[in-house]
Amino acid sequence: MDEPTTLDLFRLDGRVALITGGSKGLGKEMALALAEAGAATVVCSRSGSDCEAVAEEITAKAGRESLGMAADVTADAEVVRLMQAVTDRFRRLDVLVNCAGINIRHPLDDFPVDEFRQVIETNLTGSWLCCRAAGPIMTSRKSGSVINVGSTLSAVGLAERSAYCSSKAGVAGMTRALALEWAPFGVRCNALCPGPFLTEINRPLLKTPDKVKSLLSQTAFNRWGELREIRGAALFLASDASTYVTGTSLFVDGGWTAH
Repeated sequence: MDEPTTLDLFRLDGRVALITGGSKGLGKEMALALAEAGAATVVCSRSGSDCEAVAEEITAKAGRESLGMAADVTADAEVVRLMQAVTDRFRRLDVLVNCAGINIRHPLDDFPVDEFRQVIETNLTGSWLCCRAAGPIMTSRKSGSVINVGSTLSAVGLAERSAYCSSKAGVAGMTRALALEWAPFGVRCNALCPGPFLTEINRPLLKTPDKVKSLLSQTAFNRWGELREIRGAALFLASDASTYVTGTSLFVDGGWTAH
């Protein structure tokens, strides 16, 4: 068999990728990137109609099968049902992207406990539940790549983000632990850590221009990331181009963590 070319290593033909939080923002961008590289994709969020619409858009753009499936990643039973539906349809799962997430901003003294728990449940527990459900599927096949979406705030702090920073630091720690658990089975686990992208989760900041200016000044480029700028990193971690990469965090943050 011929040695694969460099570009061949990035191909995902014949593989199946599940993207939670895939109906908008960075999740949608990553789903499109994986589809354009040849993967069949399953787009998941809480809204079935949103998922189906995005799946149709991906199929039209990439020419690959894409399905929308609704699930709440904080509900164990729904996550198990989701994984079962994926394997019933495709008989495999090669890539899991845990992108479902929320951000609620308050000073600590004014942070409602229920809202703190909501952020932790969605960003950390939800990713953990998806990893737990997907793990046996991948380990039984002796291959797979899990991409947990962390954040620049997995590594640095920011005022009024105590819940989000806690959840994303937890994602990075979980990723390292699972990489060690799964390595004997040929399954990789990495964190993809975006900086400030102007997604739905960050649009509320536009109401406070001073805070936006301060936020973007943390980056070397002093600008928002463009959504397309997440695609290459996601494809790298999903594909055979990164078969010797596991347990690490890849920052796509415009140079924020260079400071």
